[in-house]
Order: sequence, then structure tokens, then C-alpha cells
Amino acid sequence: MRLFSIILILVVCCSCSAQHKAASKTIDVYNAIDLQEALNNAKAGDNIVLKDGVYNGNFIIPAAANGSSDKAITLSGSKKVILDGNTIAKGYVLHLQASYWIIKDITITNGLKGIMCDGANHNVIDNITVYNIGEEGIHFRKFSSHNVLQHSTITNTGLKTADYGEGVYIGTAVSNWSRYTNGVEDKSDSNKVLNNTIGPNITAECIDIKEGTSGGIIRGNKFNSTGITGANSGDSWIDVKGNGYLIESNTGFNPAGSVLKDGYQVHCAVDGWGNFNIFKSNVSEINVDGYGINVVLKSNKGNAVGNLVYKSNVIKGLNKNISNIELTD
Repeated sequence: MRLFSIILILVVCCSCSAQHKAASKTIDVYNAIDLQEALNNAKAGDNIVLKDGVYNGNFIIPAAANGSSDKAITLSGSKKVILDGNTIAKGYVLHLQASYWIIKDITITNGLKGIMCDGANHNVIDNITVYNIGEEGIHFRKFSSHNVLQHSTITNTGLKTADYGEGVYIGTAVSNWSRYTNGVEDKSDSNKVLNNTIGPNITAECIDIKEGTSGGIIRGNKFNSTGITGANSGDSWIDVKGNGYLIESNTGFNPAGSVLKDGYQVHCAVDGWGNFNIFKSNVSEINVDGYGINVVLKSNKGNAVGNLVYKSNVIKGLNKNISNIELTD
């Protein structure tokens, strides 16, 4: 009887181990239908591999398809893998609603939005190309936090609506809190934008950081404002309205005669926001009569406080004004 029990335990354990191993698998995908099916059914640890080709449609990674902290789900391909939304007039090419995904080495094009993240946390978007988009390229929205966008290229946004043509958009404007976040701040916090190339032909800001968001890092990016329109006050590489951001070691280029007013701007759009942001070691070739970093201290919405601009920031080009506020050692 004892021997039988031991054998039974071993069989059960082996069965559980086999099931555990089977739960993580590689799925090769060759067409749009199979891609959406793979996204719908993804499990923690899965590796979805897209074969070279064009995948037409608007694709959704649903909220139920979560990875885990130790078993992210990977969606990968090559630069010859193109997710094509077919029109810049409507739709998200890729709508990420889940957490713990790694999305890498693919191209996103021809949608109203490129990648929309809603309620998406702890994701990594790595080495992707986004271009030919009707509005913003990549948007972190509806409490999407702790995400990383890195080593990617975003160009040619705002082709339908220049006002909304940001390369990267973090959070939600206060005017839309009632629509997307039940009237509260969209705390899309602690997102990192690292070592990307954003521009040319971004019609609004390269990065727009909204009120209600906190604690992100913007580091090592290259901004090119050629093609910026100035629509909807889009007249800087980055507009910071959140709190506690570190903006460091970025390089910006702006051609002479453009509509850009400043390299970086800080605004208070809601009382209590636009505060305690830090600018270090950014190199700005601005070529217009403005500031490298303009901290708008007072507005009819409130005052921006606690922002620091370090002397390590460098200005090149026609203008030598690093900032309108006193520099920090």
C-alpha cells in the first residue's frame, strides 16, 4: 500500500510538471487571423513569433491575457513584420490592455493611433518602428504604469489631426478625466521612455506628459522637431505637466525658423501639478528665440514649484538661454 502511494504521488507530480511546462510555449504566426487568436489565448511565458509579412487590421491584447513578473509574454518579429491598420482615420493598430508583455522588433503603421495602452502595466516596448499615424504614435492611458518604451523610432504622426500628433503621450488631459478615468487623475505613473528617436514629422510634441502622472524617466532620447506645426500649443519637444519626472541626457534638434518656442516646457494645467521635475545633461540645439528649458512658473491654474534645471544642460545653435529659472549646480 505504501509503495502504491509513492507511485501515485510520482505520477501526479510528473503530470503537474508536464502541464506546467506545456503552459509556456512558442507560437509561430503567419497571418492576421492567427495573430489575434494567439493574442486572445496567450498565457504567461508564451513566446509569440511573427513571421515576416504584412498583418492587416486592428489588434487587441485583451486584459485577461496577462503575463507575470517572472514569466512575461513576448510578441516579437523583425522590421519586416508590419502591423498595418489600413487607415489613419480610425482605430488603434495595437491596443494593449494587459500587463507583463514584451513587444519587440516589429513595425506599426496606418492607424489613428499606433499603440494604445489602457490599464497596461509592467510592459516593455522595445526596438519597434511607428510611422504614418493619424494622431499620437504611442499612448500610455487609463492607469498604465511601470512601462518601458526603449530603442524605438517614431515618425510621421498627426497626419489626420495635427493637434493630437504627439510621438508619445503619457496620461490623460484633465478635460478627458471624466471620459476615461471616472473623473479622477489618470495616474499613469513611473513610465520610462529611454533611448528612442522621435521625429521628424511629429506634428505636436515629441512627448506630452499630462497632469495627474508622476515619477517617470525620460532619458537618452533624440528629438527632431522638423515638421512640428504648433497646433494645440505643440511648440516644444516635451511639455511636462506631471510631477517628479527626471528628464536627462536627451538630445534635441530644431531647425531655424520653425514654430518651436522652447526645447522643453513645464506647465501647471491643474493646481498641484507641473512640480518637482528635474532636467539634467540635456543637449538642445534650438535655433529659435526661446529657452532650452522654460518653466512657466505661474498660470491661472496654479503655480509650478520645485522644478530644477541643472547647469549640466547644454544649449547649441542660435540661442544661448538654457532656462528662465536659476540653474542648479
